[in-house]
Amino acid sequence: MSDPEEKKMEHKTIQFETVQFERAPIPLRERTNSKGFSVKDLQRTPTASSQAIIAYRTLSISVSEHQAENIKNKKNKKTNLEEELSGATYHKITVDQVLQQYNTSVELGLDSNQASKRQEQYGLNCVSKPPSNWFKKFISYFFGGFCTLLWVASIICWISWKPLGEPNPSNLNLALAIILLVVILLQAFFNAWQDWSTGKVMDSINNMLPTQCLVQRDGKIGANDAVVLVPGDIVHVKMGDKIPADLRLVQVTDDVKFDRSILTGESDAIPGTVDATDDNVLETHNVAMMGTHCVNGSAIGVVISTGDRTMMGRIAKLSLSDNGALTTLQIEIRRFVYIIVTLSVTVGTICISTWAGWLRVAYPGYLSLSAALVATISVLVAFVPEGMPVAVTLCLTLIANRMKKSNVLCKVLTTVETLGSVNVLCSDKTGTLTENKMFVSDACIFENEMESTLVRDTIVQESLDVSSLGHQFAQLQAGTALCNGARFNPETMGEDIRLREVFGDATDSAILRFAEQANPHATVADTNSNAEKIFEIPFNSKNKWMLTIHKPANESFATSMCNESTEVTKDDWILHCKGAPDVLLKRCTSVLFPEGIEKPLTDSNRDVLVATQTKWAQEGKRVLLLARRIIRQDMVPQDLSIGSSSFTTWATQCNEQLCVVGMVAIVDPPRAESADTVATCRRAGIRFMMVTGDFPTTAAAIARQIGIFTTESPKTIKDLDPSKPMEEVEKYTKSALIPETSDIYADEEKSYGNDTISVPKALLLSGTDMITLNDNQWEQVCQFEEIVFARTTPDQKLRIIKEFQKRENIVGMTGDGVNDAPSLKAADVGIAMGGGSDVAMEAADLVLLDKFSSIVAAIENGRLVFDNLKKVILYLLPAGSWSELWPVIVNIFLGCPQTLSSFQMIIICVLIDLLPSTALMMEQAEIGIMERPPRHPKTDRLVNFRLLFHAYGFLGLQEMLSSMFLFFYFMSENGLPPSAIFMSFNKFNSPDGYMGYTADEIQQLVNVAQSIYFVNLVICQWGNVLSTRSRRLSIFQVNPIFGPSKNLYLFAAMFCSLILAIIILYVPVFNIYLQTSPIPVKYWFIPFGWSLMIITFDETRKFVARRYKGSFVARMAW
Repeated sequence: MSDPEEKKMEHKTIQFETVQFERAPIPLRERTNSKGFSVKDLQRTPTASSQAIIAYRTLSISVSEHQAENIKNKKNKKTNLEEELSGATYHKITVDQVLQQYNTSVELGLDSNQASKRQEQYGLNCVSKPPSNWFKKFISYFFGGFCTLLWVASIICWISWKPLGEPNPSNLNLALAIILLVVILLQAFFNAWQDWSTGKVMDSINNMLPTQCLVQRDGKIGANDAVVLVPGDIVHVKMGDKIPADLRLVQVTDDVKFDRSILTGESDAIPGTVDATDDNVLETHNVAMMGTHCVNGSAIGVVISTGDRTMMGRIAKLSLSDNGALTTLQIEIRRFVYIIVTLSVTVGTICISTWAGWLRVAYPGYLSLSAALVATISVLVAFVPEGMPVAVTLCLTLIANRMKKSNVLCKVLTTVETLGSVNVLCSDKTGTLTENKMFVSDACIFENEMESTLVRDTIVQESLDVSSLGHQFAQLQAGTALCNGARFNPETMGEDIRLREVFGDATDSAILRFAEQANPHATVADTNSNAEKIFEIPFNSKNKWMLTIHKPANESFATSMCNESTEVTKDDWILHCKGAPDVLLKRCTSVLFPEGIEKPLTDSNRDVLVATQTKWAQEGKRVLLLARRIIRQDMVPQDLSIGSSSFTTWATQCNEQLCVVGMVAIVDPPRAESADTVATCRRAGIRFMMVTGDFPTTAAAIARQIGIFTTESPKTIKDLDPSKPMEEVEKYTKSALIPETSDIYADEEKSYGNDTISVPKALLLSGTDMITLNDNQWEQVCQFEEIVFARTTPDQKLRIIKEFQKRENIVGMTGDGVNDAPSLKAADVGIAMGGGSDVAMEAADLVLLDKFSSIVAAIENGRLVFDNLKKVILYLLPAGSWSELWPVIVNIFLGCPQTLSSFQMIIICVLIDLLPSTALMMEQAEIGIMERPPRHPKTDRLVNFRLLFHAYGFLGLQEMLSSMFLFFYFMSENGLPPSAIFMSFNKFNSPDGYMGYTADEIQQLVNVAQSIYFVNLVICQWGNVLSTRSRRLSIFQVNPIFGPSKNLYLFAAMFCSLILAIIILYVPVFNIYLQTSPIPVKYWFIPFGWSLMIITFDETRKFVARRYKGSFVARMAW
């Protein structure tokens, strides 16, 4: 962007106006039944175009918000992209001002000297590739999480082997170093599992740009390479050209049009203009953007921006940027890593300091520097659950596969758990909560209402009489046939009307079927053949109307369009407009009465129409109004080309002084499962909200039918005090409508902070209301439990998400259209429907392949992820952390041999415990998982004091004490009682032997005793895994062998862990190099008693927690 453009200019405060977005037509393959979608079809890599569309739409909305609110960050010299674009003025100023600003002219262009200087200043006109960041990625793979600690441990083991281990280096230290490296490589592999390159995406963006273009320089027009364009160049574009840079149009033909679908996702081309059509530079029609196409006509433009400063360049970087936001699960895992690292470094520092300050001086022969370092490393190894990253990845993968069976595709694994934390769920209505199988139920001519099934009989009997009600209904039928964006599939025309396939959206499809069956004398095909289409403006979410202009093809059709007040000739044009009554009534000046007379639309007549609309809306019906205007031959412009921008402007101006023909009511029945889905979410403590484009009364009626509203009289904007300070607003608390959660989860409810019951509150807001809300009112809005947002636009959806997120809510949003992409991307969990657009599915985190009710299974699995991860951590810590720490503690502080070797510590973490922890991921959801409040990220943590206390002070203490007992019991059996081992220090490992044993015999006894400790931990973990399956329920209530809680994977995993232990102890290579050893047979059986003791103690704890809810045991339950 040139220097003049970057000048700070104050931009005008404008009235808030929503950005116009048009829904892109859904390709035919996307209109098939959702069951026809396969997961394989949706599992694709992101495309450059879809990412650009998402980024463009989000940016456009942000720019409009900045302009509407006149946001200006005066403190920061460097403004962000939204602020810069909201302050852009080059599209608003006149052509002469643009040419003066860029020191150029349309007739001559730049001279070669100017172009050369600007080339040096602005560089080549191409989008730069982002830095590869391969080194940063490499570092994150190999040093992220626990890997840094493991690197330190491995390096120290290498050093302890050589040179510190000289002259007799220990092969155990070498083996330990190699094993730690293998663990690091394994974790690096899983860290890189989800990574992907952005290089291909950027290459595809550059492929969208043209290679040559027509440029005017030195007064001559010639073909130049697009890469050498500079700001101020005059570029000529014609039909078929790609736009080489961002151009401000200064001359256009009347029929010029541009295809911006590469950025907007909208298939309809927009006309090019010289003057601005929108204050938002991304929405105005007098700017042609790099990478878009000229599909008709020709134009001349001044180059405004090149390369990375173009919209395409900015969007490319924006779409590929990573905002660094972490999911709730990533935050919890990072916190867990911090806790473990802090503990391990603290204890390790204490150990090495103890050696340096005491043992090295008092017992110089006890631990060498090499042995002390290895002992310290053992502390690090003991604390770090090396199998945790693998277990987390496998857990998420298993849950994602389970969700796939419920027709839920999880695109981003780490967001699975976030869904379980969602406490605000915003859902679209049409096609999500309703069946999207619309049909016209009623029609009316002024105050004469009639069921759609009776309209046909009335037309058949009375249509020939111009003054009859049947004739007026025939005009309504003709208007709905002509002003319609849907069409029948020719291959299904022989079938019954209800069974024919229709191409088009659900609303137009319903009206098309009505038009086809209402008049047997004039089907839709007959009506369209008798009228020549002149012009059409499709429906869009901003205007909320569709406009068509037709010319009668014969006199008979012209006669059929007459009434008592208005005569229509073959030379006249007929303008039909169909849309929302609350929008179109403002454009109407007359109304057609049942006797065929057009009367002025007085206030009383308007009230009659509004009353009918309100009545139908209260029944949950969508209401559309059809109006028309007869354009006489002398009013038809002779000098305008049909389809040109000037013609479009004229046609839009004609969309006034309309006559109301009639209204139709459309029914879209709620899905049978919608009420149950809403009720389940409400019981789960989730605020379920509707966000729809429907009329407020219609939306409220549907909301009552499916349980979103539980009151007949919701609050409105009138009940929101704009002057009430935010700190005085009563905060949302759990509604009395949510049943009391099960007693076994009472503490979770308290941790969430929702133990206060309040009267449920309902609120109904329209998009018009939302425009006027200030921060104080938004604070009040976000405290309501039942909310329906009606008549919303895409930018307002995004605003809703941001407002709830600002108040620490975890928001889920559903959507299916291109316009929904920004809100899906901004939500904590974006949920797309399987039949929606590719862009929406690209932006979403989850895709529902079938019915919306599958969201319940997705939420349950999201909560299950968190529960199962807690169980995995609780399973890994007692043996893989706590019971491995104490052998190092007694070695350093009590002068005993290490009761468990460092090699065995790693084997437990990486191999032995991996399979049972994976089997824990297969656990089914516990009873009541969907009847407790959502997890609050700041209070209900993955790892908290209660979990650590249970892992270390309860399970870990039992496992450690029983293992220590067996170690010393075996040594006592062989003549070395605890009194001879404790505080023995360098006597025990003396080269001369100890208490009648040679040094080699002592080492062999220690090897056997360490292996006994190892086996006891392996088998005690069986009791741990069986106890940890349930947080509070007895093992008999969640039977692992049969019933709904069956998990046979556990027993297979336990058996495999036993086989691995046998291999470690009985394969000679491990005995020789890693100092493991076979153990006496009885030590294989004693641990089963300890394992049973763990189960018994935990069953007692659970019983006390359930029976005595206020006891210390219940409060400390994890």
